[in-house]
Amino acid sequence: MMFLLQFSNLFGAVYRQGNLSFSKDGNAVISPVGNRISVFDLKNNTSETLPVSTTKNITCVGLSPDGNLAIVVDEDGAALLVSLITRAVLHHFHFHKPVNSIRFSPDGRKFVVTKENVALMYYAPGKQREFNAFVLDKSYYGPYDETTCIDWTDDSKCFAVGSKDMSTWVFGAERWVNLIYYSLGGHKDVIVGCFFEKDSLDLYTVSQDGTLCVWESDTELDELTLKRNKAKPPGEGEEDEVEEERTEGQEGEVIRGKAGTPKEKEKTKNVRFKHFFNKEGDFNNLTAAAFHKPTHILVTGFASGIFHLHELPEFNLIHSLSISDQRIASVALNCSGDWIAFGCSGMGQLLVWEWQSESYVFKQQGHFNNMASLAYSPDGQYIVTGGDDGKVSTSYLQSSPKSTHEDPVYRNFRTFTSPRPAQFSSLAVDVSGELVSAGAQDSFEIFLWSMQTGRLLEVLGGHEGPVSCLCFSPVQSILASASWDRTVRLWDMMDSWQVKETLHLTSDGLSVTYRPDGQELAVATLNGEISFWDPHTASQTASVAGRHDLQTGRKETDKITAKQSAKGKSFTSLCYSADGESILAGGQSKFVCIYNVKEQMLMKKFEISCNLSFDAMEEFLDRRKMTEFGSLALVDEGAGDGEGVNISLPGVRRGDMSSRHFKPEIRVSSLRFSPTGRSWAATTTEGLLVYSLDGSMVFDPYDLDLDVTPASIRKQLRLQEWTSAIILAFRLNEKALKQEVLETVPHEQIPVVCGSLPDIYVEKLLGFVSACLEKSGHLQFYMTWAQSLLMLHGQKLKNRSGAILPTLQALQKSIQRHFDNLSKLCDFNMYNIKYAVALSKQRGVKRAAEEEEREDDEDEEEEASEELSEASWEDAEMIL
Repeated sequence: MMFLLQFSNLFGAVYRQGNLSFSKDGNAVISPVGNRISVFDLKNNTSETLPVSTTKNITCVGLSPDGNLAIVVDEDGAALLVSLITRAVLHHFHFHKPVNSIRFSPDGRKFVVTKENVALMYYAPGKQREFNAFVLDKSYYGPYDETTCIDWTDDSKCFAVGSKDMSTWVFGAERWVNLIYYSLGGHKDVIVGCFFEKDSLDLYTVSQDGTLCVWESDTELDELTLKRNKAKPPGEGEEDEVEEERTEGQEGEVIRGKAGTPKEKEKTKNVRFKHFFNKEGDFNNLTAAAFHKPTHILVTGFASGIFHLHELPEFNLIHSLSISDQRIASVALNCSGDWIAFGCSGMGQLLVWEWQSESYVFKQQGHFNNMASLAYSPDGQYIVTGGDDGKVSTSYLQSSPKSTHEDPVYRNFRTFTSPRPAQFSSLAVDVSGELVSAGAQDSFEIFLWSMQTGRLLEVLGGHEGPVSCLCFSPVQSILASASWDRTVRLWDMMDSWQVKETLHLTSDGLSVTYRPDGQELAVATLNGEISFWDPHTASQTASVAGRHDLQTGRKETDKITAKQSAKGKSFTSLCYSADGESILAGGQSKFVCIYNVKEQMLMKKFEISCNLSFDAMEEFLDRRKMTEFGSLALVDEGAGDGEGVNISLPGVRRGDMSSRHFKPEIRVSSLRFSPTGRSWAATTTEGLLVYSLDGSMVFDPYDLDLDVTPASIRKQLRLQEWTSAIILAFRLNEKALKQEVLETVPHEQIPVVCGSLPDIYVEKLLGFVSACLEKSGHLQFYMTWAQSLLMLHGQKLKNRSGAILPTLQALQKSIQRHFDNLSKLCDFNMYNIKYAVALSKQRGVKRAAEEEEREDDEDEEEEASEELSEASWEDAEMIL
């Protein structure tokens, strides 16, 4: 099953760089995270990482208007055409230069890419029955510096391009008679955004110094006239024009613009300057902008972390807020204009703000430094990560690791301190959760605290080097500690924490872990070996030499080859699988290795990243970057807009003139298997990576022969031979067919079928029931299956508790999730019932009060009428 594990999701990082985008319905944010793409569903509070990756960090993403396709471009200009429906890569392309921006036309027929000082217009793939790759239509020259932004008119007839030379160019997508190109000046800084008005050629441009220019055209879009080809036969309309066929890589039509207006005789199409705004103070250093055409809302983000909302063209300030102390790198608006997405690359923040209600829809910040450790919850529903930035965050795995959401940990309920200052280098908690231990790097001691009281219980001394790793036995009160003094010590709590055994290693100990049944111990040492020990006899049972499996790369600043540097590399993290048959190993490399413990052989290597933006990814350095004075990587060019991670001086928030950057080195800091056994996670330089089994893509028949077919299985169902049908279905092992057979069995026949199943199929059926219970709505039906299997085969399953532990934990996880959901639903219903009862009582009291008041009014009316009648009789008597 280890060979079927594949990448599932990426956590711990929500945004790195590049432009943010909303999905077509406006309910999901598409964010570039390193060399991958993450999709955050804001309605269901889940996230998903697409199973595609580029060779370097992604700089820009372009979405098609129908939301089916995405073009992803990395720092070198390598592009991927990705289907957002199938999550598959459809085409590879290379622009050969860094791409600044990419934008599809509103009709989806073309898209424009800007690189250097040129804008390239391509035919969009996927609009015809046959697949056409990236075919160049036209190349537009005009700006003298790098281009920065793109925007299209609503009818896809024209587009505008902003540039660092402080000019904006308007180009025609076709050869219009009255508009080929037009240059707009007036700004004094880099153009950050250019936006057309809805169904108009009127244009807004925003520059980095906070200047907004409004340009008004005296020509409407429908007044643009197409230039006719003289060779075209008469009588053909514009709709019948056939596009010229070109192949991929062939040069298209070249349009070269000059500053000013094209010198032609047409007297239409005159663009004149209308408004000019220049604001000082917080309006300086504008870094990102977005415009929502239907509502005329302009959103601008600044380097100070402040954003403003203005209504155009009057430039009325609607809203202003500081959301971060970091530079806002990207801004996006959803289709309705209610939600605004902000990306801050400095701290890895992603925020979605609903400006009308002034509330956060989504607010996440990943670890902006390396992750150091991770842990699964006992039921496998949560993953907690800790990083070098001092943050702890938790990720909730819902129905599958592909559907998650992340939250920070808010409350600290206990703090453990040592009697004297110590630098802790390792941490462990026992299975019961009552004891917390930490190893010191400077005093070589181990400290033990009580989780309940927070009191220090014991200080264990004896190591002669820093304590690198701690691990409690899952079945006994024994603590194993690995140290740089080349020993592993086993401390027995029952014997007043005395050293029970001392394991002597061949090199410094870096990591130690127990097998889930507590009958074996694995130790990773500095010489790249993994040794296996019997904790009862303190004898070594096996070892694996894994240094050659690491395959480390060469750093750009290394003076030696990768082969020589690999001699100093080793595994720093170990983790057993849930069944104890395999062990995960990771360290200073881009590979995670899975070894079979019994055979002492490598089963599979997982390449956790192919991102060349990290250091030590390649075995050989690029000789083109080598000079007679050394590698060009040794030259620090400053942070700027280049690749790498910024390093600021301590305490400096802004205005750091000595800012510089470095390329992080790829490595694996921690590994953990899920308690369910169906996934494992690794904290890496790239983030938290989760690899899991995808059961929908697995065909693994058991005891298959010619008689085991879907037809024979359904025949047994028609004959009501339920047990035989289940056995045949599990021999064929198709998920859909197994589910069909199980759900056909009558509810009252479930105990009979469970009692007649052979032992070999009981565990298989229990595992399948636990998987179905997690997603199916037939809660009582599958609960009956699970209860019958456990009641009738409980003793036999207990004897194999170690082997079926992952299945039982998966079953517990499914039941617990349904219990939580039903509890919330029942609490909500009880609240509604109580509210309805209280409301009815209140209305009853009110109705009674109204009736009583009405009766009082009637009594008063009767008394008044009686008095009136008596008075009238008295008056009549007096008259007589």
